[in-house]
Amino acid sequence: MNDDDLPEILNMLKAEHRRLDAEIDIMRGAGNCDPLELARMKKRKLGLKDEIQSLSDRLVPDILA
Repeated sequence: MNDDDLPEILNMLKAEHRRLDAEIDIMRGAGNCDPLELARMKKRKLGLKDEIQSLSDRLVPDILA
């Protein structure tokens, strides 16, 4: 992965995170959702959040360094 690609990858991860968030809301609103599938989606969303944070940290220089 090239550092020049990081902003594009970050945008894709953020879009996927928003999509999962919307799907989770829809599933919750439906009322008859599969709890296991909902848990999987939430776990994936948290994983995306961690990836987004990691890439964001790489993009922003450490001021104290």
